Amino acid sequence: MSWSKLKQNLEGFLAPALQGKVEYRATSYSYLTGKSGNCYITVDKKNIFNMNDKTSPITWYQSEIEIKNDPNLRIPISMDEIEALRKETNGAVPEDRLKVMARNRKMNGLAKELLSAQTALSKSNFTTTATKFLATPIDESLEGQDILLNILALMDRRVGKKRILSMSDSVKLKHPIVQYFHGLRL
Repeated sequence: MSWSKLKQNLEGFLAPALQGKVEYRATSYSYLTGKSGNCYITVDKKNIFNMNDKTSPITWYQSEIEIKNDPNLRIPISMDEIEALRKETNGAVPEDRLKVMARNRKMNGLAKELLSAQTALSKSNFTTTATKFLATPIDESLEGQDILLNILALMDRRVGKKRILSMSDSVKLKHPIVQYFHGLRL
């Protein structure tokens, strides 16, 4: 599918509140062999989604330690997770330490997932993923691990306000760029 047709299809699925505010853009280098084009998403004419842009307001993590030390990342811990740790340690660990252990355990898993998703995203082709989005059910795109599919689904008009509101807790476990676009829809 050509870029102009793909862009038209993607912008046709934008939520009404985002039309005119969010744009899909691409650069191409037709005279340079071996240099592929670059696709990105702008919000109010400001480049928001482009992994190669250092001026982007979104954090792109380089290591697990950066994720663990990010003060903006909030990880909700459930009582079930604390209870599982309590059983695992046979009740020998103080309550406040159990919360720290549960948070660290969950943070390690999240860090691995985020880095894995970022790596896959940097290797992927925007147009390939966008074409996949157009052919995939919206539920799959929302619940999957692919960052770009999550973003495209969050901006889709088929996802209503109630659904966006009900996703608030699950979005906290996603990449900051997904959280940004979730906030944009709110």
